[in-house]
Amino acid sequence: MTSMLATEAAEKPPTPTLLETWGKNERMRHVPPVEWIVRKLDDDLRRRIDIASAVFAATSVDDPRRAKMESELRALGRAIDRLADAGRHTRTTNDQHHPPDLGGRISSAVTHAVSNLNSLDPNLFGRRYPFQTFERSRAEMVFAALMIVICALARVASVARQIDPSVDERVLAGLVTLQQPLREQPIA
Repeated sequence: MTSMLATEAAEKPPTPTLLETWGKNERMRHVPPVEWIVRKLDDDLRRRIDIASAVFAATSVDDPRRAKMESELRALGRAIDRLADAGRHTRTTNDQHHPPDLGGRISSAVTHAVSNLNSLDPNLFGRRYPFQTFERSRAEMVFAALMIVICALARVASVARQIDPSVDERVLAGLVTLQQPLREQPIA
């Protein structure tokens, strides 16, 4: 029988070997790279949001469609804030002070979300967590939050389309650029 005193050093149990490591796991195919998400939010969605905000700003206060547009824009702002929270690197709360007007608040929220997404490690983003951690990857949450922003923007665009039917023309402007412009005179 072996006895052990309280002052004797206890034998350390062997450390379990990890079966998987996060940095060596494969990338998830259903989650795009963080660079694409930042580019989508900063370039494409920001331009569409600015166009919709301009429609809202041009709408008169007594227009009954303005209240619907305002509620959809507020929902879009909350969705962008959720995306910023999902992409936040640290867990400390950083209360963002937004401008008082709705268009400026949404633009500020997009800038905040882009800066949070830029702080993510592009090498680890999109990799599957090791299965022994029993956790979901944060990349899936960020991508889901981006999809929510896109859906909220689609609802804003449908209300903006009712107010100003030419909004689609401004959204699609610059989609196609010709290398050689068409001739002024008819071909035939």
